[in-house]
Amino acid sequence: MEFLSFVGVVSALILIYLFLAVKIVSQADQWVIERLGKYHRTLGAGINFIVPFIDQRRSLFSTQEQIIDVPRQAVITKDNVSIQIDAVVFIRINDAKQATYEIQDLKQAIAQLAQTTLRAEIGRMELDETLSSRADLNAVLLTALDAASSTWGAKVTRVEVADIAVPEAVQTAMELQMEAERRRRATETEAEGDKNALIMQAEGERQQAFKQAEAVERMADAQKYEKEQLAIGEQRAIEVINEAMTANKDAASFLLAKDRIAAFAELAGSDSANKVVVPVETSEMVGSLTAFASLLGQNSATPK
Repeated sequence: MEFLSFVGVVSALILIYLFLAVKIVSQADQWVIERLGKYHRTLGAGINFIVPFIDQRRSLFSTQEQIIDVPRQAVITKDNVSIQIDAVVFIRINDAKQATYEIQDLKQAIAQLAQTTLRAEIGRMELDETLSSRADLNAVLLTALDAASSTWGAKVTRVEVADIAVPEAVQTAMELQMEAERRRRATETEAEGDKNALIMQAEGERQQAFKQAEAVERMADAQKYEKEQLAIGEQRAIEVINEAMTANKDAASFLLAKDRIAAFAELAGSDSANKVVVPVETSEMVGSLTAFASLLGQNSATPK
């Protein structure tokens, strides 16, 4: 009976020992184990064994990305404007040992460092630059915090300025300034449009004048070519007539008769009432009589 009791006690002690010795660490967790008050090792995910009562867990850290909210604070810009600003810092624990022994409160230290860096950086920037350069401000904060936290076993992955609040009076002045700026830009845009319109109009008129001058030049060239061709044609016609007259003496009489017929046809077709049409034969007879009368007058005047 005593033996069974002894076996039961031993079995219970073994179970208690195993329960205390076996540690199951969750995924993405790290346990810092101290042995007799001194750092011993860091437990990763899975089943781990420790010595009960000798090994103790000092701290537990998650390797997941964590968020640190930087409290809102009042900051004065380079142009002496007081603004309210807050930020968000994202960190990841890389070394649980350093995060345990190198800094007392990691998240509080990073938040305080972010506030200090914000005040220093905003103090070197004017208000307009602060509002328009958030990306640059985030980059500066990230560099400063990452350099400081690297010795604490943490990695700052991202820093975002969450909000920048300016006083109401400054906000009103900025709105008035922006409205004036928009009006100025609208005026400049309108003036630029009018200038471009005048330039385009002048360019169009210049092109039109150029086209008209080109057309006049081409027309003059065409008229010159036409006259040259007519002169060449008339010259060739005269040469042909001369050749014909040289070859046939009646050619000149034929041309004169042709011109007479054309002139008589034009005269006959005229509507004028003051016209007398005389046949060719009559005019020749009148001319003969006139010549005969003149001859008789000359003979009578001669002394017998």
